Amino acid sequence: MKEVAIVILNFNTQKFLADFLPSVCATNYQNYRIIVADNASTDNSVEFIKTHYPQVELIVLDQNYGFTGGYNKALAQVKSDYYVLLNSDVKVEPNWLNAIVTLAESSSKIAAIQPKILSYNTPTEFEYAGASGGFIDKYGFPYCRGRIFDTIETDNSQYNNAQPVFWCTGAALFIIANLYHEVGGLDADFFAHMEEIDLCWRLQNRGYEVWVCPNSVVYHVGGGTLQKENPKKTYYNFRNGLILLLKNLPKHKLVGIILIRLFLDHVAAYRFLFQGKFGDFKAIARAHMHFLFKFGYWKAKRNNSGNFDAYTNSLVYKKSIVWQYFKNKKDTFTKLLQ
Repeated sequence: MKEVAIVILNFNTQKFLADFLPSVCATNYQNYRIIVADNASTDNSVEFIKTHYPQVELIVLDQNYGFTGGYNKALAQVKSDYYVLLNSDVKVEPNWLNAIVTLAESSSKIAAIQPKILSYNTPTEFEYAGASGGFIDKYGFPYCRGRIFDTIETDNSQYNNAQPVFWCTGAALFIIANLYHEVGGLDADFFAHMEEIDLCWRLQNRGYEVWVCPNSVVYHVGGGTLQKENPKKTYYNFRNGLILLLKNLPKHKLVGIILIRLFLDHVAAYRFLFQGKFGDFKAIARAHMHFLFKFGYWKAKRNNSGNFDAYTNSLVYKKSIVWQYFKNKKDTFTKLLQ
């Protein structure tokens, strides 16, 4: 049986470790290890692990490298067949790994898988960051089966089929270890937010598939690092959304799609302004400035060994999710298919 390394990146989340590590340690799978990679926490996280969970391996990093850099630094030191990148604020069910490993071993094309993500605080609902599998529209706006923008559905088993998706959430991301390294891991320049979409897009550009496995269920608190209302989160989402497109779009689509995306971002910025959210307005302006100022740098990150075919597949919604949601009131995944 192949080994799974469950790697939890921690930064000052001792409370989450205390609350949710017991469920991870109770995982019913015969060959796994648990590793906490600490991003230079200033709370008592490291001592807490040493004292209460001696069976858990520790990787202590010398500074906070963010979500992306932290995982890259940690996983460079981990040799296993499979990785699971698991947030510290996730509770897992005992058999959560078995269905995922079975699915992964059913096809050599499958590179990454996510479980169904439900809300820890409201377990009958999907959780914002991933729900039952992620998709993007033609302009790179992400959405999920179970969540479009701020509309979150109740889980009535409507999305319980395992299927290919465009991206898997980084809150609970299972990935073939050698493929993680083959494509260069997470892009450390993202720091946080949208990095898992970039990783999954790069995998697909190399011909691999990413899937959701709803037979595996986990519960995510969400917002453990940055609350959704934090302008810093807005900055990363808008900046990284543009970098995502520049890195991964087919060459003939680059200019047109990015120009439209910039326009739509401006609309969003002024919507924030009219709502009195001046911090979010400034965050989008700063995101655009940093994207354009370093345009040549971001463009050089395009991986020319890929075929850039993922954008044309059936997992990319060929319309604008913004228009469908706000104008046509299509606020669920099922409605988008109608």
